[in-house]
Amino acid sequence: MATIEQVPDTKLKRGISGPLLYLFILGDVLGAGVYALVGVISAEVGGAIWVPLMVALALALLTAGSYAELVTKYPKAGGAAVFAERAFKRPFISFLVGFCMLAAGVTSAAGLAQAFAGGYLTTFIDVPAVPAALVFLVLLALLNMRGIKESVRSNVVMTVIEVSGLVLVIVVVAIFVGGGNGDVSRVTEFPPGVSAASAVLAASLIAYYSFVGFEVSANVAEEVKDVSRVYPRAIFGALLTAGVVYLLIGLASSAAMAPEDLAGSSSPLLDVVAATGAGIPNWLFSLVALIAVANGALLTMIMSSRLTYGMAEQGLFPSIFDRVLPNRRTPWVAIVATTLVAMALTLTGGLESLSQTVVLLLLFVFLSTNIAVLVLRKDDVEHRHFRIPVIFPYLAIASCILLLTQQTGEIWLRAGILLALGLALYGVQRLVRGRSKSQGTP
Repeated sequence: MATIEQVPDTKLKRGISGPLLYLFILGDVLGAGVYALVGVISAEVGGAIWVPLMVALALALLTAGSYAELVTKYPKAGGAAVFAERAFKRPFISFLVGFCMLAAGVTSAAGLAQAFAGGYLTTFIDVPAVPAALVFLVLLALLNMRGIKESVRSNVVMTVIEVSGLVLVIVVVAIFVGGGNGDVSRVTEFPPGVSAASAVLAASLIAYYSFVGFEVSANVAEEVKDVSRVYPRAIFGALLTAGVVYLLIGLASSAAMAPEDLAGSSSPLLDVVAATGAGIPNWLFSLVALIAVANGALLTMIMSSRLTYGMAEQGLFPSIFDRVLPNRRTPWVAIVATTLVAMALTLTGGLESLSQTVVLLLLFVFLSTNIAVLVLRKDDVEHRHFRIPVIFPYLAIASCILLLTQQTGEIWLRAGILLALGLALYGVQRLVRGRSKSQGTP
């Protein structure tokens, strides 16, 4: 069997080490979701917040196994689109998968920009939300364009801060409960008159958004050192770490506050800390939340730009998108294009509806990836790679179908409109190529 060092070379700079990749994934998973969605989950499942969080973790790990195999087998920028191209050998399917991923990425970045420019920012400065969101996206683009190493190093700092905020919640609640306060019995309570199974299923769809983000790492695989050895450890380690943190956050939130109070909160973790009487300043937690949002948005925009670059390399997007800066070796045209699209999307909807649309689009991507790992099992490569037991991709496919059935008609409609735009773009590209061939243009 060939050695790991025989992984194909790349135009991009391999500047991401194992620890940086672990923090890259962890920072994207532990993003704005947990700071905002605890209350929404509580509204569905009562005090048993930790249950859907653990169900969502299990479902996410299933698909992560497929990513671990395919990324180490084909370490190219483009992620799911590259996998679809190899598995199905139809440019249309590859384009559709890549466009779903890209649409999910820029939609998520738009929602996070709105979150950044909202109530947490007004704790420090009162500025109009829309201009603030647009400036925020421009600043992220400049950091992204500076270089992948600079971007992921910034992620390290922001990840440490946002994880520290979550640890702070866990610690102050532990002290609070240890002093005989709160009500630990709430962690097993479900809403009255509602089936526990149906409540957990509905809440798991929301909780799933808190774990998506691991797929972003597939689009920087071409810039990871020793990817075959490093990537599986990083993706599973980051998801399990996030799962432990979420478990403790779910237990702490229910123990400190009644479900009905959590359900009505737009800043649930800030309210949980306040309920303990620990005396933590509001501005401190607002700052941590802003950093968490900024970190998630940065990593999402890195993914979107690398995906656009990878699709251009595969001939699915115009070749202009694979241009890189001579010295920085970053895909500057892709960065500019994805930033402009995200800026436009900030005007199209609220954070909740945008995040739900992101999940639906990603479920299609995950479904394609889980099928692709089975199709490509017979495809041999000349380097060692991770291999997931075959039962897990089948279970992952079933999990994606299950979650798709839980989406509302409104979200299906919004995602359908986005996909229709993608199909229109694909049709235009086909028409232009057809005319070029008929005119003899190379």
